[in-house]
Amino acid sequence: MSITKRFDLKGKVAVITGSSKGIGKSIARGLAEQGAKVVISSRKQEAVDQVAETFQKDGLEAIGISCHIGDTSQCKELIAKTQAHFGRLDILVNNAAINPYYGPLEGSDGAVFDKIMNVNVKAPWLLSNLALPAMKAQNSGSIINIASVEGLHPGFGLGLYSMTKAALIMMTKNQAKEWGRYGIRSNAICPGLIKTKFSESLWSNEKLAKGYEQMVPLGRMAEPDEMAGLVMLLASEAGSYMTGGAYAADGGYLISG
Repeated sequence: MSITKRFDLKGKVAVITGSSKGIGKSIARGLAEQGAKVVISSRKQEAVDQVAETFQKDGLEAIGISCHIGDTSQCKELIAKTQAHFGRLDILVNNAAINPYYGPLEGSDGAVFDKIMNVNVKAPWLLSNLALPAMKAQNSGSIINIASVEGLHPGFGLGLYSMTKAALIMMTKNQAKEWGRYGIRSNAICPGLIKTKFSESLWSNEKLAKGYEQMVPLGRMAEPDEMAGLVMLLASEAGSYMTGGAYAADGGYLISG
């Protein structure tokens, strides 16, 4: 099989959480352009329908299914509706996340801790478990968990967020170890600072942004589209022997300073 064909995702079905904007939307478009049937998902039905319609106008196959991933019943519905509509599930991208607190570890409270853990760790765990039966029956599947360089290297002010991403990376490794026998691969992607609405509080700070750009070898922040290529590799047969990895896409952040 040629390398070009190994990137082909025709016939595959992908669910991408948090895909009405930012990194998730870029990932969803990349998967769809490679031939996958994609499920656009975020909290508001209007938002996911708008993205799905835009994709459809471009000749891509997509539907929108709203899901608040912090709600167990909605997670179950997302996976059930995907299978009911497409008849299978091949790729799960756990992208949706929150960061409701910026500051020292001791400055947060139990409610904030529970909220960020519920969305950033419990939801990907639950969605992966819900996807498992379909992938197991097919003897194939790719789970891609969007973590962060903050899960590999601690920084100031993002302690709780870093903890969730470190947990997500370890969950990835355990999924790979336990589910490889079923033909299921699990990998994590660890982005650096990306210019999205989610991280606006960081890159809109001129002093912080300038310091970051001077520090990283590539000398700039990333755009959302720059994460899609790595997902294409991990989702397709081109990455068929890749599992249990945590891959940084950070402009060299981890090797700087």
